[in-house]
Amino acid sequence: MGKYNNLNTALIHGGISIDENTGAVNIPIYQTSTYKQDGLGKMRGYEYSRTGNPTREALEALIAELEGGTAGFAFGSGMAALTAVLSLFKSSDKVLISSNVYGGTFRVLDKVFNNFNISYGIVDTSDIAAFERAITDDVKAVMIESPANPLMTITDIRAVSEAAHAHSLTVIVDNTFMTPYLQRPLSLGADIVVHSATKYLGGHSDLVAGLAVVKDKETAERLAFIQNATGGVLGPFDSFLLIKGIKTLGVRMDRHVENAGRIAESLKENGAVKNIHYPGLKDDPGYEINRKQADGAGAMISFELEDGYDTRKFFESLELIMLAESLGGVESLVCHPSTMTHASIPEDIRKEVGITDGLIRLSVGIEDVEDIINDLNTAIERSRV
Repeated sequence: MGKYNNLNTALIHGGISIDENTGAVNIPIYQTSTYKQDGLGKMRGYEYSRTGNPTREALEALIAELEGGTAGFAFGSGMAALTAVLSLFKSSDKVLISSNVYGGTFRVLDKVFNNFNISYGIVDTSDIAAFERAITDDVKAVMIESPANPLMTITDIRAVSEAAHAHSLTVIVDNTFMTPYLQRPLSLGADIVVHSATKYLGGHSDLVAGLAVVKDKETAERLAFIQNATGGVLGPFDSFLLIKGIKTLGVRMDRHVENAGRIAESLKENGAVKNIHYPGLKDDPGYEINRKQADGAGAMISFELEDGYDTRKFFESLELIMLAESLGGVESLVCHPSTMTHASIPEDIRKEVGITDGLIRLSVGIEDVEDIINDLNTAIERSRV
């Protein structure tokens, strides 16, 4: 946790939290592309904002401290962060991915990195034996989401890390759903953590950003080179907004998780709900492992309605909760994974892993929980056919 033992304190005071030039308690927005040099080779710490910017540097120091890593890197989106991390690998390498992951992760591997002969394999990483069977000589890394998007499948990060390291694999964990407030993968054995910081870290649906944190210095040097060489960096204004969002992460996540627990129980008791996926429910397959490795179950829920209910009518009947891409903001959002977030995954693969056409993904916001429950129940009742 760096210089602070308590995460709630580190959220506010971690990284570079004070501008040393002025004493400002908020790091200023250094909205500049370049920096005056005092002579040939005489720089004041910065030369060009793709290479380094004080506002972005403060954000990168903050996320590195929160995740317990050696170095942090800020990018223009979560996909830009993941693309930079995948660029650590070379032609003929193979990456294993969890059987249900964000559609953009699948798409960039299937449609972009395949062009460079970096292949992928899909495996149920919640099944350690199945994961180990999938390891071949060309596999160099495993990419985990836990909870996985959109079925909230839980992977034992420590167990996968131990198995992966026995074969000299790099372990990458997408920690978007949990944030370092609830789960810190590097402490469980992972090598790299990535975030779509657009989500809970920003928290207000007002920016698009990605972050990566690495454990060791050698990987940090390689990723720093890739970040500078490829240039998908986060700008100073969005870096400022993201630092601001992270300062309230603790109080927001407490409300998100509290609301999600209440809503999951309500949906479970609703006779119109056929299946519900939420690792905070005691009968969820991932409950015990999640409780062991995380400080909460997060605020993402997915569920299906019974036959006799029209999913389209459900979405149309919502009044408070909005149908939209993304997640993790203060407002509650729903999406239809098979036609939205996971549409890039072929239908046969979606069905094989359980992403059905009737699956609904809910990002629980911080509104009054009774208002959210009432909106869900009303929409479900109106969707009866």
